[in-house]
Amino acid sequence: MQGSPQTSSDPATADATNSAVLKEYRFSDVASATYMRDDGRTLKVRAARFADASGAFGAYTFYLQPEMNKEQIGDQAASIGNHVLFYRGHVLVDAQFSKESPMSGAELRELAGALPKISGSAANLPSFIQFLPPRSYVANTQKYVMGPRALSAVNSPVSAEIVDFGTSSELTLARYSTPSGEATLTLISYPTPQLAAEHLKRIDAAHQLAQPQAGISEVNGSGTFFDKRTGPIIAIATGGISDADARTLLGRVNYEASVTWNTPTDSHEVRELYSLILNIVVLCAILGGLAIIAGVAFGGIRILMKRFYPDKVFDRPEHMEFISLHLTETAVNGTPPSGPEVGGEAR
Repeated sequence: MQGSPQTSSDPATADATNSAVLKEYRFSDVASATYMRDDGRTLKVRAARFADASGAFGAYTFYLQPEMNKEQIGDQAASIGNHVLFYRGHVLVDAQFSKESPMSGAELRELAGALPKISGSAANLPSFIQFLPPRSYVANTQKYVMGPRALSAVNSPVSAEIVDFGTSSELTLARYSTPSGEATLTLISYPTPQLAAEHLKRIDAAHQLAQPQAGISEVNGSGTFFDKRTGPIIAIATGGISDADARTLLGRVNYEASVTWNTPTDSHEVRELYSLILNIVVLCAILGGLAIIAGVAFGGIRILMKRFYPDKVFDRPEHMEFISLHLTETAVNGTPPSGPEVGGEAR
């Protein structure tokens, strides 16, 4: 390392031009350093940390360019020339080599493995982005947006006012190749299907209102405009494509609700408690089963022996113990009564 690493919690230190965009992605802090080999080659590394994996993924897509090549580093990576961009968990890394070498990728994979990990829900990416269809997708064109500044920078077909980020909405878009040309598919996710239905009406109203004016709609540019709602997601297909291709592209977006009763957890204490309770239940079941088997066996053997060998194994007369009390009535004056002797036995 050349000198000391530079750290800051100011997004302008990471990117002075797009500091407001980084804030929307919940930027936390940044660290940068320069490394030099003995032969004079250098590597400049800048790592930006975000509140969760969604923020790092969003920033990654913001800086991603279509001409980049896909790489196997971290969670997702791309490169162009000596420049490599990748993210792992909630950390986005920008690496710049002075001269690329066959070991460059291996060194960055080692760096990605050493980055701090994040767990729990913060490690999950937005679930609605999985509904972008993979078929005919133009590589490296996906953008994930969490605020109006990023939306205006990615040339979205709808404005921030219509998306309404105040409702905790999120947006992703990507380009697709179709037989009639290239289209942009936009997905807007809302917390509930009711909010999505309400905003779909707003989008349609804005499109109809703007259509007679100069022949354009609320979209940035002219061309086809088709939209639909599927669950809490609004899908919009735009671009210079035919109506049939637009409908086909929208038809590939279908929301499917997934309900889970249990949420996985990585807590060590929870796993230990679960194992303890499970072992206790298993032990009780084993002991209860053994007690039932022993009781049935003992009672069954006794019944069978009494049936086939009565008074020979169990309840033999010579083994029956009892106490006999010989009691005789005596008159009050001491004269024995003339009646029969009264006696009793007790077992």
